[in-house]
Amino acid sequence: MRLDNTQPVPVGPRRSIELDSHEALRLLGSVSVGRIVFTRHALPTIRPVNHVLDDGDIVIRTHEGAALTSRTRESVSPGVVVAYEADTIDPDTHLGWSVVATGFAHLVTDPRELARYQRLLHPWVQQTMDYAVRIRPDLVTGIRLTDADASRSPRG
Repeated sequence: MRLDNTQPVPVGPRRSIELDSHEALRLLGSVSVGRIVFTRHALPTIRPVNHVLDDGDIVIRTHEGAALTSRTRESVSPGVVVAYEADTIDPDTHLGWSVVATGFAHLVTDPRELARYQRLLHPWVQQTMDYAVRIRPDLVTGIRLTDADASRSPRG
């Protein structure tokens, strides 16, 4: 295993700006990959997945053996509590944004909706994905990381 011994380029201080929920959801919809967080065996589990934003809901596809498929299949109303996180942060400049949506996940059971999501959302793993999970976010938060020096006004 080879380690990368290159030195990181120092960056200046960053400022964190809180985003309103509409802007946060818009940014989340601008990317196709995120991470879903759910409970498995009473411990938090995180999985990278691709998603589509559909009328404010986050939809991902899953497969028969997936822990999230089982959890949502077994759940009763209001569903399984999950968090979904997506971001775009430049590794060199450390500028970008991060969004977290927290809410309840449900297995999509309507055949027409499931067929629609199978057309809209193409998983990037080579595996049969016959299920879809819809997350209805109750809380959407986000931050934008900006250059702290750029926000200061010049001195005259």
